[in-house]
Amino acid sequence: MITKEKRLKTSDEKIAQLKHSLTEKTRELDLLRQISESISCNLDLDDVLKQIIDIVVQVTRADACLLYLYDDRNKELILRATKNPHPKLIGRIRLELGEGITGWVAQERKLVAIAKNASDDPRFKVFQHLPEDRYHAFLSIPVISKNEVIGVINVQHKRPHHHSAGEVALLTTIGHQVGGAIENARLYEEMKKKAMQIETLSQVSKTIASNRYLKEILQLIVAMTAEMMNSTICSIMLLDDEKQELEIVATQSLSEEYRKKPSLKVGQSISGQAVQQRRPIAVLDVTREPGYMYAELARKEGLRSLLSVPMMIKDRAVGVINSYTSHEHKFYDEEIKILQAVANQSAVAIENTKLVRQSNEMQEALENRKVVERAKGVLMREKRIAEDEAFRIIQRKSMNTRKSMKEIAEAIILANEIK
Repeated sequence: MITKEKRLKTSDEKIAQLKHSLTEKTRELDLLRQISESISCNLDLDDVLKQIIDIVVQVTRADACLLYLYDDRNKELILRATKNPHPKLIGRIRLELGEGITGWVAQERKLVAIAKNASDDPRFKVFQHLPEDRYHAFLSIPVISKNEVIGVINVQHKRPHHHSAGEVALLTTIGHQVGGAIENARLYEEMKKKAMQIETLSQVSKTIASNRYLKEILQLIVAMTAEMMNSTICSIMLLDDEKQELEIVATQSLSEEYRKKPSLKVGQSISGQAVQQRRPIAVLDVTREPGYMYAELARKEGLRSLLSVPMMIKDRAVGVINSYTSHEHKFYDEEIKILQAVANQSAVAIENTKLVRQSNEMQEALENRKVVERAKGVLMREKRIAEDEAFRIIQRKSMNTRKSMKEIAEAIILANEIK
């Protein structure tokens, strides 16, 4: 028989449980409100991701938290934000759908909660520079926007940790709530990037149309391109048609060792192959690429991925533009096309300079010929000789004195005038 005291005790326990549940719900609602206020009006993607990570760590008291975003163009997950473990790996860790626990969560659109010994899970993947095997507990949740997976949040504890139903439910809600903010920030980032690309192409066009010297034009182009492409090093190499060699003529790099790289024969290394094949060539990791000739220098300078695009005038290559990154990067078609546009505009500047030089040389040759013709006329009248003989006299004098025929001709004309 249940006594009155027992009934009261049971009621008190239920009230305490309800109060605790209410407190937890209030805390959860407060956190969701905090997330909404923090990120809803923020369009800086990196800042949004950092705030999400900070809040998740605060909620779970986790030892580490990683946020991956799905890149639809390359069909891979890229580490974009992290709390505690190795921030230098941001942008470098990439996973295919289905690869590791993270890839499985994105592919299956299901969460994974492992209380201990997470590294024993058959889906677990070890990364050389990301020691996740030191964490016992692992909670991985898909980030959803418009019913599509756009990323994954991983929460890790060094000690075994039971993920309560409330904790899992809260993080699942967070995964759905932040999806829209992330997507908005990504769209804004893409818009900014495209605006910068358009502005860069416009500035390149204005630079080419200016009265600057070619070397200065090319130097400005690599500086603008490096900023647009987020390049660690950007360089332009011009082709010497006679030697069939490529030489660096412009780069924004301050590295003397890179600036003094030896010339390349057409067909050598990646840049030489791009010119020979007259097509863009992208390499994910130059330090492991057999055809790349300067792997040691690349390691020293911290260079990883490379995009080399030939500078074309119709079907003829006049040089190559190179863009290096400091981390592994798969160049999108859009990036390749924008660098091709810069390369083609640069080729126009080079061709214009060449045509101006040829025009000046032709003008100079014409002026020289006029002077020589006048001098021939003077000799023909004074010495009563034929035109061929007059020309040979000027030519012989030029060879004997190691002076140009123009200088000899001018001396003959001057001597005749002062008689």
